[in-house]
Amino acid sequence: MKYLLVLAVLWVAIWLWRKNRREEMRDAMRERAAKAQEQQQRTTAGTPQAMVRCAHCGLHLPATEAIAGPGGAVYCSTAHREAAARQ
Repeated sequence: MKYLLVLAVLWVAIWLWRKNRREEMRDAMRERAAKAQEQQQRTTAGTPQAMVRCAHCGLHLPATEAIAGPGGAVYCSTAHREAAARQ
């Protein structure tokens, strides 16, 4: 009878250990999937943009963020556009 009790306790211990391992594996798989999805979003969100150079300081910036000035020149800020207009 005592062998059955020891066997039952051993069986419950192994069952609990395996259940815990399965949950850890599921969590790890979810984390990997989330990281893969995040990496995929970063690569698709970073599409190349046209770059232009500020006529005042020479800074390269995306054309969508540039400020147009007189004569087709582009600037990185309104302060640089105004400084170029004063010269």
